[in-house]
Amino acid sequence: MAPSDRNARQSLETVTTSFLLDNLHCPTCVSTVKSVLHDSCADHVRWVSPNIVTSVVTVEHDSAATIKNMTAALEDAGFEVSGVTSSAADFSELDELEQRPPTSSRNGEASRQDISRPSAALGRWISASRLTHKGKMVRPPQEHIHLLNCEQCRKTKETGVDEKTIIEGKDTACHPEESALSHTSSTANPLDSLKSREAVMSTKSFITVDTEEKLQNVYRATLAVGGMTCAACVNTISNELDKKDWITKVSINLVSNSATVEFVGRENTDNLVEAIEDLGYDATIDKVVDLEEEKAPSQVRTVEILVDGTTIAYVSSVSQLIAAAANHPEEISDTNFYFDSVVFLTFFLLIGRLIESYSKSKTGDAVEALGKLRPTEATLFEKQGDKEKTSVVAADLLDFGDVVRVPHGGSPPADGTVVQGESSFDESSLTGESHLIKKNPGDQVFSGTVNKDAPILVQITGVSGQSMLDQIVNIVREGQTKRAPMEQIADLLTTYFVPIVTFVAILTWLIWLAMGLSGRIPSHYLDVSSGGWVAFSLQFAIAVFVVACPCGLGLAAPTAIFIGGGMAAKHGILAKGGGEAFEKASRIDCVVFDKTGTLTVGGQPTITDSEIFPDSTEVNNKTTESMLAALKAVEDNSSHPIAKAIVTYCSAKGLDTNVVVENLEEIPGKGMKAVYRTLTHDKSFEIIVGNEALLKDFSVSISTKVSEALQKWKTEAKSIALAATKPISSENDATISLKWSVAAALSISDPIREEAPAIVRALQSRGTRVWMLSGDNSVTASAVAARIGIPSDQVISGVLPAQKSEKITYLQSTLKARVGHDSESTTRRATVAMVGDGINDSPALTAADVGVAIGSGSDVAISSADFVLVKSDLRGIVTLLDLSGAVFRRIKFNFGWALIYNAIAVPVAAGALYPIMSNGKHVRLDPVWASLAMALSSISVVTSSLLLRSGLPLVGFRERTVQV
Repeated sequence: MAPSDRNARQSLETVTTSFLLDNLHCPTCVSTVKSVLHDSCADHVRWVSPNIVTSVVTVEHDSAATIKNMTAALEDAGFEVSGVTSSAADFSELDELEQRPPTSSRNGEASRQDISRPSAALGRWISASRLTHKGKMVRPPQEHIHLLNCEQCRKTKETGVDEKTIIEGKDTACHPEESALSHTSSTANPLDSLKSREAVMSTKSFITVDTEEKLQNVYRATLAVGGMTCAACVNTISNELDKKDWITKVSINLVSNSATVEFVGRENTDNLVEAIEDLGYDATIDKVVDLEEEKAPSQVRTVEILVDGTTIAYVSSVSQLIAAAANHPEEISDTNFYFDSVVFLTFFLLIGRLIESYSKSKTGDAVEALGKLRPTEATLFEKQGDKEKTSVVAADLLDFGDVVRVPHGGSPPADGTVVQGESSFDESSLTGESHLIKKNPGDQVFSGTVNKDAPILVQITGVSGQSMLDQIVNIVREGQTKRAPMEQIADLLTTYFVPIVTFVAILTWLIWLAMGLSGRIPSHYLDVSSGGWVAFSLQFAIAVFVVACPCGLGLAAPTAIFIGGGMAAKHGILAKGGGEAFEKASRIDCVVFDKTGTLTVGGQPTITDSEIFPDSTEVNNKTTESMLAALKAVEDNSSHPIAKAIVTYCSAKGLDTNVVVENLEEIPGKGMKAVYRTLTHDKSFEIIVGNEALLKDFSVSISTKVSEALQKWKTEAKSIALAATKPISSENDATISLKWSVAAALSISDPIREEAPAIVRALQSRGTRVWMLSGDNSVTASAVAARIGIPSDQVISGVLPAQKSEKITYLQSTLKARVGHDSESTTRRATVAMVGDGINDSPALTAADVGVAIGSGSDVAISSADFVLVKSDLRGIVTLLDLSGAVFRRIKFNFGWALIYNAIAVPVAAGALYPIMSNGKHVRLDPVWASLAMALSSISVVTSSLLLRSGLPLVGFRERTVQV
């Protein structure tokens, strides 16, 4: 039963499912797919993103929307579903998919889908099938899963062994790892058993799940429900309807005040309304659908205008042939008919479709090239005593901890760590870095990079599907499925395109026919020997039908976004947000940088100065060494970069370790609090270590001497860490003051990135405002900002990590969008981008219009960012903005070109130039050449997008060089 309470719906698992459709061709198909999926699954579908470039439809839905129902809905609408992949954690999300029959309906040959792709990287592909047969779905009493992993299993199935045993792994003919699983219960879920086996399966598995369920006498009713005010109302109605035996499914939407109910028996329609009204709500039936009729195979769609043109040409030829044979058979000539035109028309249409498909495939070359970087074989290195042994194995068989040899010119088969040898690697394929990177023992290397020096030994630390390369491929593919808001324009235009073109074609025929019959045009215009003015005017109508095609409009945005995503990956930028992120990035007005780790190097800051204040009452008997030992003991329990710097600094002093720390407490965004005692003096103290805000919270007074030292460090753009102590009360010593007092101060240097000042200048030269967020005090933050060129009034300091998102929201509400280079809009707010480390800055990255994360090693799958800079180089920000602008300028050009092309081609096809004579003939666009012109419309749009990669002036994209 599908949950109906909104809160309960939100708690359902979110699943992303992709369908591969063989006949997803034009924007009209896109609109149809969206409406079909939303209608069939009600409010359980979050969003639908069809992509006519890849013919893949990506759907985000909750677990209540089953793949079986969505597949059936798509097929009933006339789409050919040839593959399904889902992000579901286990096979239960595949919901009773049926195995496609062994004989293909296309070529009559046995075919099986390979679904053995790594689940972590590519989801799980399942061969789709017709789930409906004459209104019934098939589910035998037991569910069957056949794991055809070995010859013995296949022979077992061919000999007809009892299939009530769902999975039986006791046969000793199977390999040990293939026979480790046994499941014989017909009541338990066999899919759970399959999941547990996934880790040891290295061969291809084919899964068959057959189901049978009757849909006879089952109906779906859509009702308008009045009087619902909150989630409790939804829950009340749902619980009451759930009690009815004749109701099978309930889905209630509080926002739209509607309900979708599936029930048995048409006679229960009135009972359904009565059941809701008895609860005190108003209910009105909007529509009742017979699911048996709905599930029946529907007519094949013929929504493409070019099919109409071909059909009209053929039918008109047949009609003229019949008429000529009946009236003047002796005068029949093959020049009077369009049969040759139909052949050439079809030929040009198919050639155009072939060229278009090839061109579209070229837009995905970047992703395909990334996938090919990973080698398929590896040289496994094994050491047995004093002997060393190498063997070539498939890369997929490598396991965690294996050691492989990476020769000169080779690539690691998986991510790993260098254990022997030194070399240099070319990482440009992943990060865009053109310089070779030196690798020593202990350094990490990545699959897809190339060894340019001596052979080395690498220990595998990541399995197939989890490498940095796999993550990059997944992110690029994920981004390419997300449509840009501008694509809604194409959807809107194509919604009206077909009826408008049909109307224009009919109107063209009627106008030429009327002018011919009325004598308004000269008789010598009539250039056909039979059919008269009817056949003459029909040629123009056919040409209009053929030349007008919305495919160019539909390809304008997705092809450019595909090219943009691939080019971004080549420059070390991962476009996770897809088309929507590109569109927003193309009009960014303000860029906000986090200071630590973004404008500064981050990583491992260093302590440059330290001061111990022994004249404080509480620490007057403590030496510098004992204070630093306490600091080390406290900060050793924190993972903060500054804490690590303090630990490193204190460890270098060779301090006494006779310090015990207890009651550790981390204060988010401020520091640490603990109790420590020295074993030598057996005295206990409370200690706090952190920033000035932490000391202020504990009312720690800062003397003039301490303030002077802090002020000096702040003006040098150094961060400050302070420690304060307070002795714990002792019954034997009542003279000791129990107030907090500053015991130590340290300055932390985090060098500014070399390229930061140049990047700030480059952004400001574009008219983009640059702001900085920092958790540091205002003096330090302003000093850092001054060094890189950010005005002091565009610095927000003293911000805790949790408060950064609030500051981003504040900037969004106060800043105005740019109009030109120097002026601002009075109504439209600014588009704000946030650049951070992707982990501590996650809330701010999410709150910003565009979140850009600075990648760190293999951690590129940062969920809160729209873009990830793999190379950790701020120059990628300028490249990102330039590329986004180029991509969306190209999208606008493509839209304009497609519209202008149709606006010119349709009048020409309609005969606007016919009165003009050229070489003794009238200028016209015959249906045959109209088909070629139609194909060129799509090809020209795809070619326009491909030119982005050329680097040619005006038409290509070139990365701007930022002088550091």
